[in-house]
Amino acid sequence: MRKPCCEKKETNKGAWTKQEDQKLIDYIQKHGEGCWRSLPEAAGLLRCGKSCRLRWVNYLRPDLKRGNFGEDEEDLIIKLHALLGNRWSLIAGRLPGRTDNEVKNYWNTHLKRKLLRKGIDPNNHRLGLIRPTKSFVSNNHSCKEVNSQADNFPVLNSSTSGPVSNISSFPDLNLDLTIGLPIM
Repeated sequence: MRKPCCEKKETNKGAWTKQEDQKLIDYIQKHGEGCWRSLPEAAGLLRCGKSCRLRWVNYLRPDLKRGNFGEDEEDLIIKLHALLGNRWSLIAGRLPGRTDNEVKNYWNTHLKRKLLRKGIDPNNHRLGLIRPTKSFVSNNHSCKEVNSQADNFPVLNSSTSGPVSNISSFPDLNLDLTIGLPIM
């Protein structure tokens, strides 16, 4: 079994200071990225090797691109997500200067919602929203139906350009399943 990467009692946790950042930058520029487990001690940092690696990869690398994503980057992320799914490191590999973590966060906070607003399912990139299930709330042994807000979303049909109908106009399917003894 592998020994722990560091003694947890002696390591700093939380926000990095500018001095710590500078020590990490100076060490990596002089010696390169090497063994992350031994780097903190060699660089004079009271940090875990994993913490140093993540700080370098996600924040301090000189080739990182800062700022907002451009329209071309958004389009590429959407197309690559349709092709590759949630393989964020492969998607980020096609976007110079962007990290997999940054691309994943941008997808989950911006692009997924953008597709939903356009009526596109972000999971399979097809037109038309998945029909939400209706939830039931039980009060004193009586059930009442609660309509979700998604009932008001229009559904787009791929053969037409505009909204076809409201989700609530589709017939409900009877999916009641019962389990019984086999009939002899």
